[in-house]
Amino acid sequence: MNALFNNLTQMNLPIINLVIRVSVVYLSILLLLRISGKRQLGQMGATEFVSILLISNAVQNSMNGGDNSLTGGLVLAAVLIALSTLISFLTYRSQFCSRIFEGTPTLLIHKGKLVRKNLQEERLSITELKVLLRKQGIHDFQSVETAVLEADGSLSVTKKDEAAFDEN
Repeated sequence: MNALFNNLTQMNLPIINLVIRVSVVYLSILLLLRISGKRQLGQMGATEFVSILLISNAVQNSMNGGDNSLTGGLVLAAVLIALSTLISFLTYRSQFCSRIFEGTPTLLIHKGKLVRKNLQEERLSITELKVLLRKQGIHDFQSVETAVLEADGSLSVTKKDEAAFDEN
């Protein structure tokens, strides 16, 4: 019984090695996902979902360095949760960190007109924008006062009649 316990808990690498590995991988993947654009995070399709699964498999060995012990796995999980909590705290306390890790909203429609430059920057086609608008019951751009692609990938829309009502 003692041998089984040792086999499960004996680590092959020092804890600091695992902490550094998981920190570097976590921050790298987080920044790479931010670079990929907010649309992918908010409206994840099948290809993005498969990519996330494959990324998690691809980076597994770089995080654990061949240490498959129960203790090593728990250390990795604890560090991932701690990093997630730290990033959440930093983005709450700092606008700079919030812009880096979460991004900023992007205006896509202003007073019924497309802001094409912003659509291109977000790599969002007009067809994709139309789909997002239809999901909110909107069928033409002209009825939209503003459409904003939020940092989390969701689309916030204010209709022209709602904007006029808000002004009164």
